[in-house]
Amino acid sequence: MPYSLSENEKEPGAGHVNNWACKQLGMKENQPAVSKFIDPLLDFSFKRIFGTEPNKDLLISLLNGIFRGRKHIVDLVYNKHEHVGDTAELGSVIFDLTCTAIDGEVFIIEVQRSGQVNLKRRMLYYGSKRIADEAPKGKRKEWDYAIPEVYVIVLMDGFAMPGGDHGDRYLHDICLCNRDTGEVFYDDLGFIYLELRNFAKEESELETDLDGWLYVLKNMSKLNRIPLYLRKPIFEKLFNIAEYSKLTKEEKDMYDTSLKRKWDTAGALEYARREGEEKGIEKGIEKGIEKGAEQKSYEVVCNLLAAGKFTDSEIANFATVTEDFVRKVRAELNKKKK
Repeated sequence: MPYSLSENEKEPGAGHVNNWACKQLGMKENQPAVSKFIDPLLDFSFKRIFGTEPNKDLLISLLNGIFRGRKHIVDLVYNKHEHVGDTAELGSVIFDLTCTAIDGEVFIIEVQRSGQVNLKRRMLYYGSKRIADEAPKGKRKEWDYAIPEVYVIVLMDGFAMPGGDHGDRYLHDICLCNRDTGEVFYDDLGFIYLELRNFAKEESELETDLDGWLYVLKNMSKLNRIPLYLRKPIFEKLFNIAEYSKLTKEEKDMYDTSLKRKWDTAGALEYARREGEEKGIEKGIEKGIEKGAEQKSYEVVCNLLAAGKFTDSEIANFATVTEDFVRKVRAELNKKKK
């Protein structure tokens, strides 16, 4: 049955978390998750902060911090977030955020809030899909494979880098290289994974812009003031637009829904883990996560449709689904009304 927010889960404050999350945080059930600043890694927050034209200087600063001097981005343009497959069977690919710098480099930024079974393969597919889309339908000889640099950046919120023991490293900068010599084979396709749970620096230990951004991404919703090291114009702007009290009524509804979705997903993940442990089957986790994620997308779309304030395109962008999925949910809801 589709989920809808109860009156107790709406304003005031930054919404309420579910009972499982309350227990994990040592909170009483239905206690508001009071927070001065919004969580920048939620769907709504991330796109509001980094995905709008007035705030693209924030995205530029974040990218420059991540590349640590290897690149210096001065301007960029946002790209469409949905890339349609070549055939109906292939479907569409939806990016959280994608943009192109004035020098032609393409950046795909993904926020992952739970472990994914095929995370590396999916990111490889995203990067490859973006490159393949550059190929013209004709005149390929004249095109001469003039493909742009493509970088996939993954912000991992709360889970470990898949595959092997990576210790306490929080930045994984991946490129194609010679296995025997370590020499870079092709430097224009890169993958940068940021493992936020391993970033353990305190406010007094921040030294670089990257430190500042990682600290903000991980801790902003827990802060009540701007850290001293971050009292710079770019971060002051960030904290100014991230104040929950400055959101409109509609924005607060969208944020609260996004926050609720985060805690419900965390609860579904924990349930899947426990089920897997009880049965002794690791695959129970994977199936539980996949089913839970699909159900949450359906519930979020239902809530936004019920609000009657958003277009199919806006709902698809917020819920990270295709517009076709939104239309199918709408048709299903209309059918149930008859």
